[in-house]
Amino acid sequence: MKARRDWQARIHRPSGEVTTAPAVDLPPPGGLRATPGRGCVTLTWEPVPGATGYTVERSPFREGPYGVTSQPDVDVSAVPSCRYVDTGQDPCWYRVSAVGGPAGSPVHGSSGGSGVAKVDISGNVARQLPRPWRFMIGSEHLSYMFEEKELVEALRLARTELGVATVRAHAILDEVRVLDDGYDFSRVDQIYDTITELGLSPIVELSFMPEELASDPSKTVFGYEAIISPPKDWDAWGDLVRAFTQHCADRYGLQKLIGDWAFEVWNEPNLEVFWSGTPDDYFRLYEISAAAVKDVHPDLRVGGPSSAANGWVEELIARGLPVDFVSTHTYGNAPLDWRPALERHGLEGTPIWWTEWGPTPTHFHGIGDGPFGASFLLHGMKSAAGRVESLSHWVASDHFEELGRPPKLFHGGFGLLSVGNLRKPRWWALELANRLGNEELVAKVEGDAGGVEVWAARRADGTIGILLWNGTLNQSKADGDPDLSRTVTLTIADLPEGDHTVTHHRIDERHSNIRAHWHGQTDWPTDEEWETLRAANVLEELTPPVTVNGSTIRVAFDLPMPGVSYLEVAP
Repeated sequence: MKARRDWQARIHRPSGEVTTAPAVDLPPPGGLRATPGRGCVTLTWEPVPGATGYTVERSPFREGPYGVTSQPDVDVSAVPSCRYVDTGQDPCWYRVSAVGGPAGSPVHGSSGGSGVAKVDISGNVARQLPRPWRFMIGSEHLSYMFEEKELVEALRLARTELGVATVRAHAILDEVRVLDDGYDFSRVDQIYDTITELGLSPIVELSFMPEELASDPSKTVFGYEAIISPPKDWDAWGDLVRAFTQHCADRYGLQKLIGDWAFEVWNEPNLEVFWSGTPDDYFRLYEISAAAVKDVHPDLRVGGPSSAANGWVEELIARGLPVDFVSTHTYGNAPLDWRPALERHGLEGTPIWWTEWGPTPTHFHGIGDGPFGASFLLHGMKSAAGRVESLSHWVASDHFEELGRPPKLFHGGFGLLSVGNLRKPRWWALELANRLGNEELVAKVEGDAGGVEVWAARRADGTIGILLWNGTLNQSKADGDPDLSRTVTLTIADLPEGDHTVTHHRIDERHSNIRAHWHGQTDWPTDEEWETLRAANVLEELTPPVTVNGSTIRVAFDLPMPGVSYLEVAP
């Protein structure tokens, strides 16, 4: 397909060089330690004030050369926290630097450990549980709903089962007709009426360029040939954005727009495949767009740069333009921490929205269809909780046609839901996170933890939900590795006296993994096979519920990598 060939040729090309913000003088991290584990080495170090993240490098030799622990399908290899689990297994030397700073002294690491992770949950409340998945979900361009009704149902499920409040999608301005005497927004009205009837609000991505306004309509992206050109008349672009914003305010209510909507300027303009103009052209587009939106009302929210791989964030906020939220994208890793950069520019507290995020930026990759995607999502959400307002999964549904429609049932689509709205392991992971109560409890993981993490919270009725997962960022281990599995010994303390019912659900290769139930000889199921798949598409128990007594409960079980366990303790 022409669109796919064009995408593959240009996706890694920047749209131009941009003047960078002043460099920040950061020292190397101190206290680097390499702790051996079965099948892995866990690196920890001291935080560096002002750092947005950290880069881990490895080498077989102390003197180097060192290479970043990255993968081709991960667009930003740096990690946001002071811990990194390397599953390369071979003994080597490691060094760590804050992003933009020098590396510290190297340490040697090798694998070896018991394979037992000790997890303790107390009754002490750490904080009110942040839920960064609830603010936003991504979608294919929304007019696709009229061709694929299952996309409407997918968004409804995201609202009702995951608690999602808003939806972001490309190409809403492709639905606007520019007339000699004004604009025809009737197609947009149909789309937004459907979205708002679902109980969702749109995050308006101001893209792409209407043909009548484009300086070069031949510059396009995707199979539906969205125009990526700057406008030929900048005043006309401003008039369109102002008229569009005013129309939405008139139709859906100004206060609704101020409270629940937001306007994001373009999509990934730092990539040539999405923006045929220069960086300065984009910042001009941003300035005009923000002014037009705020001309309707100054309290309407505008943000950007909506960039790929953390690009242009500091360059935008350094320009002094209106930025009500910072938005950028990343794939294959937990998002970096932009709070120090905002503080440096006097914008402390500005909301940070990752408006695209997921296991992979690559169409038809396949890495996210199985349980690897479930542990990846929980790792990212736990990392982001409390430091970002939104970590938006891209996307809700495999009904997606950017580079061609789904060629078969499990084709490596971006969706949490397959065609047919079968729930993938990633969906179950977020659905389980959404079951957690509002009071996050203090939890510790000790011993040979490796990739084991925990998230626990209590509901108002006293029920405690405990999410445990075992994952890795190393995609070569996505199908599992026995050395990375762990035996978990879990202690839950400070329970009220009396009986408690304990349930244990599991996501792994054999549980709650709909892909494992598809053994058809064709690309798509027959009617009978569809019925079998729908019957199998459930969240599965690892063990039947049990009743226990006492203020402390102890449980032991094996947790494969990748794998997720959800235990619920109900009075």
